[in-house]
Amino acid sequence: MNTSIIILAAGASSRMGAPKQLLLVDGKTLIKRVAEVAIDTPCHPIVTVLGANRHLIRKEIEKIPITVIDNPQWENGMSSSIKMGLVGTYMTQKEMDAVIFLTVDMPFVTARLINEMIEKATENPEIEIVACKYDNQVGIPVLFKRPLFNDLLELKGDEGAKKIVLKNKEKTALIDFPEGKFDLDTIDEYRNFVSNYNSN
Repeated sequence: MNTSIIILAAGASSRMGAPKQLLLVDGKTLIKRVAEVAIDTPCHPIVTVLGANRHLIRKEIEKIPITVIDNPQWENGMSSSIKMGLVGTYMTQKEMDAVIFLTVDMPFVTARLINEMIEKATENPEIEIVACKYDNQVGIPVLFKRPLFNDLLELKGDEGAKKIVLKNKEKTALIDFPEGKFDLDTIDEYRNFVSNYNSN
């Protein structure tokens, strides 16, 4: 199954007060961590969508073999980055069976988790979505198969992929990912994470 990864990294991190993409965990920026996880999987292409602070963030991943797409409309919300990511993927690989969306602020995402998602999607042809379950919710990382690409392209404003997951529950498989609850959105969440989970 030809699967692409789209890393959504265009936001301004307004709740954090600083570009979260450049925050350090174990001496490595969050954007670099997620990019390295992505290239450690069989997925191709790997597309990263940048927007706010893109010139600073691009420097962190310029030596990693991934495609970087600038989203000049990042302020229009998450849907614009999802669309740009799909366009970037299509430019590289037109015969795409599925895409996986990742964000930079989930430090426990691993290549093993992504591979498990792909395996579940491959073994269950009737399933069109594989999403992660944590903290009584369903969300990213999430895999969508080709039949839902048009739905993704029709998202508007700050609508995210979760809307499509909720509309297609009967076609969705879930993977338990309890560590997904660690989502670094604020400076307090980041400081708490570094204090308690940094291995250094």
